Amino acid sequence: MITDTVRPRGPYRLRLMTHGRPFETPLPGGGRGHGWQRPDGHVLLRAPDEEGLELLRFMLALDADTTEFGRRFRHDPLLGPSLRHLHGLRPLRTPTVAHALLRAICGQLIESRRARAIELAIVRACGEPAPTRQSIGALSPAQLRRLGLAMSRASTLVRVCRTIDLEGLRSQSIEAVEARLLRERGLGPWSLGVVALEGLGSWRHGLVGDLGLVKLCSALRGRWVELHETAELLEPYGEWAGLAGAYLMAGWRRGLVPGASADRARFVRSRAASERLRSSSCGSAPIRRSI
Repeated sequence: MITDTVRPRGPYRLRLMTHGRPFETPLPGGGRGHGWQRPDGHVLLRAPDEEGLELLRFMLALDADTTEFGRRFRHDPLLGPSLRHLHGLRPLRTPTVAHALLRAICGQLIESRRARAIELAIVRACGEPAPTRQSIGALSPAQLRRLGLAMSRASTLVRVCRTIDLEGLRSQSIEAVEARLLRERGLGPWSLGVVALEGLGSWRHGLVGDLGLVKLCSALRGRWVELHETAELLEPYGEWAGLAGAYLMAGWRRGLVPGASADRARFVRSRAASERLRSSSCGSAPIRRSI
């Protein structure tokens, strides 16, 4: 094992990202990486080799300076309180783009705990804790279906892993990646956001349609919103939309978003469900949403 000491660029608080625990992750090819932040702000890294140390820098977003983001939006009426309270937060990244894609597809339109269980089952089936496109692509849709993934999503995951050089996407512009991934059947804005944030380290795309953002947006607007409306919530933040979304959701969980309490979101959702029930009982067609 070798070590390195890194001063992060810009504000950085690792404990916000790991809930106070030291960072530990499997690395491609075997071995594990570790990271922890000292009181003086420096982050200590430990990995089997130089390549592992470099990957840890990427996964921990140590070189991704967020100073400009803080300067521009510190006093934003919606985002400002979360940004000031959580100053130094950065989304953690996956060791491979393939893992980010796996997480994106597992998380489509299902409860997060169930999605995480399916993701872990597929990782175990891959036979390596940091799954690659080769190990995921070696599985069949039928195998993935037995592990809990819907057949259509299983087919999408296998097809994309077998046809796209996923790790090569890190060297492409986010615009090129967006165009390439959105051509794939079964991938939409939410999946792109997960791959961008966690696999590529880009903050351009947020988690459009994420249930957390739907609840937040609904609480703000006083009605249950459609999935696509969450894009409007992030649009003012431009190239920082993905990072803004991460701060908003973290702030939402802590009650830091003005005018958007969890109680209000529950009330709005309950009212929308009651209205749909009344409409259904009167013979109207039910409201359907798609992603």
